[in-house]
Amino acid sequence: MAAYDDRDGVIWMDGEMVDWREAKVHVLSHAMHYASSVFEGERAYNGKIFKSRAHSERLIASAEALDMPMPWSVDQIEAAKAEALEASGLRDAYVRAVVWRGSGEDMGVASARNPVRMAVAVWPWGAYYGDAKMQGARLDISEWKRPSPETIPVHAKAAGLYMICTISKHKAEAKGCSDALFMDYRGYVAEATGANIFFVKDGEVHTPLPDCFLNGITRQTVLQMLRDRGIKVHERHILPEEMSGFEQCWLTGTAAEVTPVGQIGDYRFEVGDLTRQIAGAYEDLVRA
Repeated sequence: MAAYDDRDGVIWMDGEMVDWREAKVHVLSHAMHYASSVFEGERAYNGKIFKSRAHSERLIASAEALDMPMPWSVDQIEAAKAEALEASGLRDAYVRAVVWRGSGEDMGVASARNPVRMAVAVWPWGAYYGDAKMQGARLDISEWKRPSPETIPVHAKAAGLYMICTISKHKAEAKGCSDALFMDYRGYVAEATGANIFFVKDGEVHTPLPDCFLNGITRQTVLQMLRDRGIKVHERHILPEEMSGFEQCWLTGTAAEVTPVGQIGDYRFEVGDLTRQIAGAYEDLVRA
């Protein structure tokens, strides 16, 4: 694949369709220096973005959490995404909507006088973890921890929150792993670098309580699928040593979809029937 700044096509920027290679921002954009940026990752299936409106609503909520007043409504964001998807000519695609503080009169920490900008780009993207989606991903355990809600707006999908994700995923990949698992600031199991996590024991599902990390839209979708099937779900704090007693494990996320996990550190899991059933049911749902 070509570099992401050197492709054919167009990107929606601030209400206009811009040639892909010309979709640029100034080096003194506030977001580049102070991480004043939020975004959404979405997937389109058969020409329709799954849970599109929920993503648009969360984009606005994330911007508000970072004190960035959004110049666009949910309906306007929806229209921008639809226009970008149509212009791409793709039916199955990844959709990235991003909002950031641009360059303006402010270049210190404060940026109230700088414009809030938005872009939507669309590109083809296959399985996030490659063949791990069938065989089970292998995860490292990160040395970093998800922070306390008292230190940062943990429920915003904000660029700055992904700094430790990049560091952790680089280290994981250097070890031959697909991803890394975070504990939270208290030592409980939290999430992977870009996906929520589920465990299975004795036919029941256990998943970390999202009180200091993003409650993913795919996570919420899978929780509802499980409950509709009458499967008991425990949303709770999970100690890392409990992983030795779990039989199955999977990750959820817009990019990850539903990906089975075969190993986390020294803990091993089977790619069992429930994992396969939920992965298949999710695939059916998004393409319905």
